[in-house]
Amino acid sequence: MTEELTPVLLAGVDAYVKDTPVTESGDFAASMEELAELAKACFYDPMGTVTQKLDAPNPALYIGPGKVREIKETAEELGAALVVFNDTLSPTQMRNLKDELDLPVLDRTGLILDIFEKRARTREAKLQVETAKLQYLLPRLTGLHEALTRQGGTSGSMSSRGAGETKLELDRRHIEHRLTELNRDLKQIVKDRETMRKKRLNSGIPRVALVGYTNAGKSTILNSLLSQTGQDDAKKVFEADMLFATLDSYTRLIATADGRDFLLTDTVGFIHKLPAGLIKAFRSTLEEAVNADLLLLVADYADPGYPEQIEVTKNTLAEIGAGDIPRVVVYNKCDRREGVTYPRVRTGNDLSVPDRIYVSAKEDASLQLLTRLVCDTVYRHYVEATFLIPYSASAAASQVMQEAHVSVTEYKEEGTLLTARCPKSLVERFRQYLL
Repeated sequence: MTEELTPVLLAGVDAYVKDTPVTESGDFAASMEELAELAKACFYDPMGTVTQKLDAPNPALYIGPGKVREIKETAEELGAALVVFNDTLSPTQMRNLKDELDLPVLDRTGLILDIFEKRARTREAKLQVETAKLQYLLPRLTGLHEALTRQGGTSGSMSSRGAGETKLELDRRHIEHRLTELNRDLKQIVKDRETMRKKRLNSGIPRVALVGYTNAGKSTILNSLLSQTGQDDAKKVFEADMLFATLDSYTRLIATADGRDFLLTDTVGFIHKLPAGLIKAFRSTLEEAVNADLLLLVADYADPGYPEQIEVTKNTLAEIGAGDIPRVVVYNKCDRREGVTYPRVRTGNDLSVPDRIYVSAKEDASLQLLTRLVCDTVYRHYVEATFLIPYSASAAASQVMQEAHVSVTEYKEEGTLLTARCPKSLVERFRQYLL
């Protein structure tokens, strides 16, 4: 049974202060269209849109007083049960708008948090979303109990406070206590994730991360590569043509025919004005990108707004400390765009290193070219080498096993024989043991 859609009205301000876009968007119309898609992803039915150009958002109401009246009248005409605004509202703006509109109000941050709450599947994702949501709600508690009286009795430790004020204080304490519990639980999960990450780092297998705007096709690429290499369908991840279809990071081994295997991680998608609390909450998940040898920045080439989406992704990567990691832009969904030749690879300023590839994640030729590009890139500084390491130098053998992709291990009378694909720097370090 499908979930019943709630009718909503969308509202936004196209505002500029001294030529600096307050909305952080070079295309306000596209931003509003994205808001509609976000609303649909949260099972809302956008019935209409009200927008206004302002020099700056109204500090008290976000939008002008006249537009507030227009929003109220339009909402009544369309039967909207909720008004969704295209920016993060301050607690004061949200409280005033609720008073003026006599309707529930949701801002862009709250909408994204609601989507994340609906989509969270793993325990880690649920804890991260709850943390971000409580941090968002904490400064907005004032006004939630405004319907309650603030007149109280005259005895007892909190009796001088009205019912609303008492409830507000209790809610604040409850949220702060819950945040303490969540942070404790997340620290343990992060510790466990670090242990798993260290094992992958020590495996000697190159690490590649799929990053990019939400719904650009990252999960589809991962699943298609798994299918191409004949792996079990059980290893595939959920994919759907919707914003934020998955919030969890998944790492899978891509085993290639020539033995140049690599670990591929699918990460949570980015979006314009992704709430800072979510970036902070999902930092441990996003660190899979920080520790990658190569980033595949996936862009929806069929979307006219793909250049801005790439910039959003680059800015978010810089914010989490992954801005300097080598990356290749993967222009995906080329089959949906007329006049585009694909699959093909192009190079940037350094003509020896490809920096972009045009593909369709559903076509074998694209997947083969993408796989070859990834392998050629991450194994560019790798060579085949055979070491015979005496047992007295067990530390050296241990380092080779940790930092190289060892294909053969034999224990000879003279020592440990290791055949491995490894970085040139490792070969130089242990050159005395080379055969």
